[in-house]
Amino acid sequence: MTATLSIEEVKNKIRAIPDFPKKGIIFRDITTGIKDPKALHAMIDYLCDQYKDEKIDYIAGIESRGFIFGMPMAYKMNCGFITIRKPNKLPAKTISESYDLEYGSNTIEIHEDAIEKGANVLVVDDLLATGGTAKAACNLVKKAGGKLIGAAFLIELNDLNGREILKDCGKVVSMLQY
Repeated sequence: MTATLSIEEVKNKIRAIPDFPKKGIIFRDITTGIKDPKALHAMIDYLCDQYKDEKIDYIAGIESRGFIFGMPMAYKMNCGFITIRKPNKLPAKTISESYDLEYGSNTIEIHEDAIEKGANVLVVDDLLATGGTAKAACNLVKKAGGKLIGAAFLIELNDLNGREILKDCGKVVSMLQY
């Protein structure tokens, strides 16, 4: 199956849910987009095409929606897939990175032996908002010895300026901007 949807057509497949998870927030629900085969193909094809001239050894998907996009990208780009998880989800020895949230902090982890020194890694997630999680993921890749190629997202919320925090994270790409 070949993807024939334009970026605007894909954007129209993403459902906007007002006041979720709290009043004043518009939640961009990807589930309505990924259930459409043509939209899903267009999403994966677009993100892969942005890095087609890069040598990528691994895609590192951020839990959990980064797995949705990262796995098919790794398959299509003929590279490995690495999971970046919430604490205590990985069974072997891990490296962790904490980051600040609006209220509090969070931590993500990667297996200590997930990346060979100098391997080229692309970080993938569904959404770029303030950039805290993505920046922590980029830091993990570097701590593990990887060479960061960039960070790819389906959606970017421009008003939150997440791209600014990712200036040293390689080529940052998003398909849909809100």
